Amino acid sequence: MAPIPITIITGFLGSGKTTLLLNLIPQLRAANPSYRLALLKNEFGDVAVDSQLASSSAVSGVQEILNGCICCNLVGQLSQALAELRDGVGSDRIVIETSGSAFPATLAIEVNRLARETGGYTLDGVVSVIDVENWKGYEDTSYTARIQARYTDLIVFNKWETCDERRFDEVLDRVGDLEVDVAWVKSNGGRVPVDVIFGIDGGLARTLTEPLTNGHDHPHDDSHDGHDHSHDHQTEVEVLSVTLSGETGAAVNAAKLMALLNSAPKDEVYRIKSVLTASPTVRGSGEDESTPSPSSGPKRYILNWAFGRWTFTLLDPETAEHSSSRQIALRMTVILARYESAKWKKKLESSGFLELDSDEKGELAVTEMS
Repeated sequence: MAPIPITIITGFLGSGKTTLLLNLIPQLRAANPSYRLALLKNEFGDVAVDSQLASSSAVSGVQEILNGCICCNLVGQLSQALAELRDGVGSDRIVIETSGSAFPATLAIEVNRLARETGGYTLDGVVSVIDVENWKGYEDTSYTARIQARYTDLIVFNKWETCDERRFDEVLDRVGDLEVDVAWVKSNGGRVPVDVIFGIDGGLARTLTEPLTNGHDHPHDDSHDGHDHSHDHQTEVEVLSVTLSGETGAAVNAAKLMALLNSAPKDEVYRIKSVLTASPTVRGSGEDESTPSPSSGPKRYILNWAFGRWTFTLLDPETAEHSSSRQIALRMTVILARYESAKWKKKLESSGFLELDSDEKGELAVTEMS
C-alpha cells in the first residue's frame, strides 16, 4: 500500500486555517466524490470546536488532541491518532491542523520520524496561513508567529482583501526580513486551489529530520539577536475554559452573548470558540441584527470569533456531538493575550454576558487553563 500523504497546516490564532481546510473539501469532492480526507486537529482548551465543524463538512474522519500542544507535550499522541485515521478511515490524505501556538518544524520532524519507522506516511509539506489584517500586530510580540512563517513550504496570505496594498506590502516585507525564500499565494476569501495546497512535495518539510535546537526543545531564530531562545511558546497566550449549564434544552441569552462578541477588544482577546444552544437571533459579524429571524426554536451552533469577526454555523443534528460539549448549553474556549486571563475571568463571571435565556440564569464556571 502506498504511504498516505500528510499535509501540516499551521498559522497563528485566527489566521483562517480551518476555513482554508473547509474550502478544500468541495474541490476534492468535485474531482473525486469518493476522496477520503481525514483531519487531525489540535485545539486549545478542553472543547472540541473546530473538529466538530469539520465533521459537519463531510471530512471522512476526525481525530482531536485537546488542551496542549501537539509539537511538544502532546507529541506522543501523534502516532496513535494517525494510526486510527489510517486504519479506521482508509484515508487518501491526512491533514494535521495545529493549534495557533505550534512550531511546525518540530511537528514535521516527528512526522518524518514516523514515516521512516512505519513506511505508512509521507510528509507532503507544511503550509502556513498568515492573517494579513492582523499579523503585523502579533508578529511583533509572538516568536511563534515568526517561526511559523519561517519553517514552511508555502505561505497563504489570508484576509488581505480587507486591507490596502500598503498593509500587504508591509507584511510581505516583514516576512522577507526572516531571510527565507518561501513560495506564497493569496487566498480568495479563504479559498486556494487544492492543487496549490496538496502535492507541493515540500523540500523543507522533507529535510527536517533532526531537532533544530540550541539546548532547547524548539527551533530558534538566530536572526533575532538578543531574543530569549528559551522562550516557552505556550506562554504567549492564556486560555479560559467556560461552561454554562442548565436544564436540558436550555438556550443561551443571544442578546447578551452578542454584546460580548461586539465588545471584546482584539488586542486582549484573540479567539472565542464555542458550541452552544441559542435562538436563531444570533448573527455573524456584518450581518444585519435587525433582520427578522426564523420563528423556529433554539438550535445548536458552533461559534468562531477571531479578531473582532465571527460566524455562527449550525451543528449538523445528524452528527454525533463530541463528549466535551454534549448536552451542555454552552462550552467555550477563550484564548487571550498574556496577562489577560485573570481580568477576563472576573469579567465573564460578573458581567452577565453569559446567561441562559430564562428566569434561571444557569450555572457558570470559568476556569483558567494551565
